[in-house]
Amino acid sequence: MTYYTSLIKVSVCAVALFVFSVGALHAQDGTIYPLDNPEEPNAIPLGTGGVENQPAQETWFRQWGDPMARNITQATLTPFLPDPEKANGAAVIVAPGGGYRWLSMGNEGWEVAEALREQGIAAFVLKYRLFPTPESLDEFSDWMNRPRTPASPPSGSGTSAATPPPAPQIDLSNQLADAEAAYKMIIDRAEEWGVDTDRIGMIGFSAGAGLTMHATLHSKTMKLAFIGPIYGGMGPVEVPENAPPMFNVIATDDFLFRGQFGIIDSWYKAGIPVEFHLYQNGGHGFGLGNPGRTSNRWFDAFMHWVDVNGFLSPKN
Repeated sequence: MTYYTSLIKVSVCAVALFVFSVGALHAQDGTIYPLDNPEEPNAIPLGTGGVENQPAQETWFRQWGDPMARNITQATLTPFLPDPEKANGAAVIVAPGGGYRWLSMGNEGWEVAEALREQGIAAFVLKYRLFPTPESLDEFSDWMNRPRTPASPPSGSGTSAATPPPAPQIDLSNQLADAEAAYKMIIDRAEEWGVDTDRIGMIGFSAGAGLTMHATLHSKTMKLAFIGPIYGGMGPVEVPENAPPMFNVIATDDFLFRGQFGIIDSWYKAGIPVEFHLYQNGGHGFGLGNPGRTSNRWFDAFMHWVDVNGFLSPKN
């Protein structure tokens, strides 16, 4: 859930809206529990290939009540389509986080997509390919608790320039290909899904925010109308001329913040619309919100922002 593969923190979140409510019966102590893979009947394979040197199968676990997937080798896209009477034609690709090693499917995927659908927006949860983790859950738990040193971020990810540089950069080619395939599928099926192809945005959380930014900076096929990196890296970036408006959220007690405003400054100096919400508290991985945090109202602000900027209605 962070741009750094080494600075791994798990979402502190509510129980997923759809399934796994049994997780609430377990102590919310951060312990990793095994979870049977869900059926995901609406998930559509993107056909972008597998993951090199990945012997493990996709498995799921639960931590802090949230269903999470790891060792994902086949990317999928799950549509959350609004009631036709509420649909406004806007669409959003939702990219969960998890340090590119797992995905917080409930807290940063399904719950967010459901909230968007309730607002008349067609939402699409992107389950993108991940880097391998140990096959056994015990080994994975030990790996999660290992001592860590900071790693360098991917080029253009938006992470701080103060990050120590010795480790190699992260190759996000698989993840970018998955995002591009998701965008293409939405374009190809726009009429079927009631999507205005001029109003497709992308919102991502932590590592998902990194993927959102990576796609914005490097994709040659995606033409996003707007982006929403939520608690992602804050370092400066080179902004493309055709970059979309950005809505950015982070909390002061998030370990990724560290008093950095580089990405906001980059967008501002490029003359591209940017809205930035710096919350007093919320930590990292808050999804739609945690009890008693000022960051809990960010989604309301986001919906107001997309409305004011005209993304909820067709352009004349």
